[in-house]
Amino acid sequence: MKNKKMMILAGAVLAVLFIGGAFALGRSKSNNTGDIKTESSAKEQTVTVGILQFVSHPSLDKIRQGIEDGLAESGYQKGKNLKVEFQNGQGDQSKLQTMSEQLVNKKADIFVGIATPAVQALANATSDTPIVLGAIADPVGQGFVDSLKKPGGMMTGVSNTVPIDQQMVLAKELLPDAKKMAILYASSEDNVKPQVAEAQKQAKKQGFTTQKFAVPSSNEITQTIDVMDDIDFIYIPNDNVIANAMSTVVNTADKKEIPIIPSVDAMVEQGGIATVGIDQHELGVQTGKMTADILNGADPATTPVFVYKKGTTYVNKKQAEKYNINLPEEIEEKAEFLGED
Repeated sequence: MKNKKMMILAGAVLAVLFIGGAFALGRSKSNNTGDIKTESSAKEQTVTVGILQFVSHPSLDKIRQGIEDGLAESGYQKGKNLKVEFQNGQGDQSKLQTMSEQLVNKKADIFVGIATPAVQALANATSDTPIVLGAIADPVGQGFVDSLKKPGGMMTGVSNTVPIDQQMVLAKELLPDAKKMAILYASSEDNVKPQVAEAQKQAKKQGFTTQKFAVPSSNEITQTIDVMDDIDFIYIPNDNVIANAMSTVVNTADKKEIPIIPSVDAMVEQGGIATVGIDQHELGVQTGKMTADILNGADPATTPVFVYKKGTTYVNKKQAEKYNINLPEEIEEKAEFLGED
């Protein structure tokens, strides 16, 4: 009788253990078969981020570094839980297409395109993997997203739309006697055309007349600036071709004694007078953080494109002094100075 009771008790214990183990196993399987990763589980695994950059120049290079810094701030660090596959097309569209296909073949979990041509190449290569926009001036106009608030597809990211209205106000403050503005841009850059139209509109409000100078490639920059007569200053939109040849632009313009108002901080650092723009490294950091958000489960279709509403004033004091430009006290107090030794 005693042995029988012990046998019954042992059987009950085994049954409880069996049921409990089955329940725990079921919960484990349930957690591991979900489509959406939790933030903690995502960071425990190594993810691969494919980055495609259009060309090397200071602005885009700062963005690229910022992306990795933003990922690190969000818990994704190279050598720990992050692998970065990086390709640079060096301005060659055919290379971009080949490189984007190579990144797809490497099974990256997410892609980041730095500049419009890079994003376009990635979009042509895949429609199944999320793409984060890094430094795209007109995401809607380029057809990358349905709207800034509701992208509606597999793409979202950060817009580098510059505050052209504020740039024209700054140009008027620094060059009060200026009348005629040249707009220097590359005819091959589709994303620049809306900027050129906006620059003409905002320049008119400040009393400037404008003349457009489109160059088919960087090889024509010197001769184009050489024929700029009766021009009081040159305005450069957010243009990768011109940015990549900024040293040539500055050297040629300085010989003609024509000051430059560019669109981004890196161009000021290289010899532009001043601008109201976006910190390119910070733009990259924001792009990296958005990349991390999507890796953690955010849906690109409903994640709004990040747009900077206010820019920072950047001044190259050395160039300002070269052109005998007196900085108003208000600008002197708020500006960030670049290009100094």
